[in-house]
Formats: sequence, structure tokens, C-alpha cells
Amino acid sequence: MRIPSKWILAAGAMAAIFAGASSSYAQQTIRVGWTIPAEESKYWMMRRPSEFPDIGKTYNIEWTQFQGTAPMTQALAAGALDCATQAPLSLANGVVGGNLKAYIVAQHVYEKPGGFSVYWAVMDDSPIKTIADLKGKTVGISVIGGGTQGPFNILLKQSGVDPAKDIKLVEVGFAVSEDALRQGRVDAVNMNQPFAARAEAKGGTRKLFSLSQAMLNIVHILEACRADFVDKNPELVKAYVRDITSGMKKALANREETLKVVNEVLKAPIPVLDTYLLKDNDFGRDPGAAPNFPAIQKMLDIYAETGMLPKLDVAQFKHPTIVAPLQ
Repeated sequence: MRIPSKWILAAGAMAAIFAGASSSYAQQTIRVGWTIPAEESKYWMMRRPSEFPDIGKTYNIEWTQFQGTAPMTQALAAGALDCATQAPLSLANGVVGGNLKAYIVAQHVYEKPGGFSVYWAVMDDSPIKTIADLKGKTVGISVIGGGTQGPFNILLKQSGVDPAKDIKLVEVGFAVSEDALRQGRVDAVNMNQPFAARAEAKGGTRKLFSLSQAMLNIVHILEACRADFVDKNPELVKAYVRDITSGMKKALANREETLKVVNEVLKAPIPVLDTYLLKDNDFGRDPGAAPNFPAIQKMLDIYAETGMLPKLDVAQFKHPTIVAPLQ
């Protein structure tokens, strides 16, 4: 598979951007990338650091927000981040196209049966009734090359729509997806929580298809760290993974406080968050933030079967000891 030139350019640019700052980081600092939504363990660490005795004492975290997982993959490949939120497809693309070597150290959310599945919406009065009707239309996606594009591409191809030729695919962040749809800037757009709940409450939109139609038990986002950083700083990364584990437990054990934490980060009203967050209609979360490696392998296999990736073994992402849950 040819290495996309954009990976080489992006990695070089990212390295240059962070080069000046990198030298000032002490050994005990981890540079972490994050995004929204659905990273409650990290939101707890950001907003309630006093709940984590090691933060600010054993080690520090330099937080950097990104639009999605694909830009964080580029930052990891460039050495500009040490750990970051990733999707299986984004991480795999980093391996194939950016020579990234990384370990999956934790997992944030996955799609569980009966829970929320990321979906594409259209306006109620839209003539688009099926996926096949998307031909010739402008379709929004959170990040091109990000985690949702794998099952998205699969569903389009199954309906006879070439995602590279038959639609105009544009990047529309989850936070502005509803506005883009209502203003007519896109004909269909991806919806994620809490923005889906907000749009549904207003009415006027309808679900066209969801990712669960392509894959079951999709692992949406996980936590990955550069292998060279982990190998050089195992105790530092262990402390970080312990806090990811603890953060997940705190998020699940204290829903009332988690609503406040997520409200502070996402700026979504608590009444909106309360309609789904940590309920049956939300994503699934492992109580110890443990990665579901078999599910991730199945996703990689599907991507390989559809020609999106070469064959990859999830074992290359497993560290023998540094993986959630860690106490």
C-alpha cells in the first residue's frame, strides 16, 4: 500500500509546530491529545485532578484538544503527542501510512446492543430515503479518515455508492453537525451524543442509517501511547493508565458528578446530558477501561476484507503489562 504523502507532510509539519515546546517538557510530563465526546475518564482527570493523587505530583499532563482522532494519529506519528484518543481505523492508518508504533493502553467507549449508535441524519422533508439516494449529495463526516469512516464506507458500498466518487464528503465536527444540516450546508450529516439528543429534542430531522448496520460492538475510541515513549517511561505510563482506570470507575460510580464534569467540558446543558449519559441508550463502557482486543481485531479484519487496510494483527498493539485496568 502506498504511503500517502499527506502523512509525511502532516508529520513533518506537526513536528515543527511542537519542536520548540517539546524541549521544555520534563520527563514527568505526558503530552495527551483529547477530543469530544465520550472520554469521561479523561474529563474527570482534567476537571477533578484533586481526585487523582499522582497528577501534579508523580507526573503532569499537558492536554491538547483536537477535532478528531485522525489529527491525533498524525501528532503521535510526528512525536508531538505521547498518548491520545484513537479509533482503530485511525491508529491502523498511522501504522500503515505514518510508521507509527503504539500500544493500546485503555478503551473509552464502544457500541453495545440496544445502546446508542452513531448515525447519519437528514431533514424530515428530505427526498433522501435510502443510502443509495446519497449519490450526488453533500455528506458531512466528523473527520475524514477518522474512526467512523470505516463502517460508513462499508454501508455506502453495500448500497452501491462509491464514497470516493459518488458523494461530496466534507468535514463537519459533531458540535456543528446539526446546524450544518438545518442550514442546508449538507444533505446528510453524522450525529453523536450529546448533539444527537439536542437535535432530536428540537425535531425536524430523521435517522437515515447507523453504524451498527455495518458492524456490531464497534470500538469507537481507545487510548493509545507511542511505543517508544512507553518503553522509555514505563512507570510514568503506568501511573497514567492507573488514573484512566480510576477515572472510568469514578465516572460510572458517580453519575451526578459525571454529568457536571461533562457539562463543564462539552458545554451541553445537564438536562440534555441527562437524557442519555450513562443510561441504556448511551455507548457502552468497560468498568475498568479494558480494551476489547478481539473486537478491535474483528474491525481490522473487516477493514482488510474491504480493501481499506492491509491485514493487521492487533497483537502488535498489546503491551505485556501496561494496559487497563491497572490499580
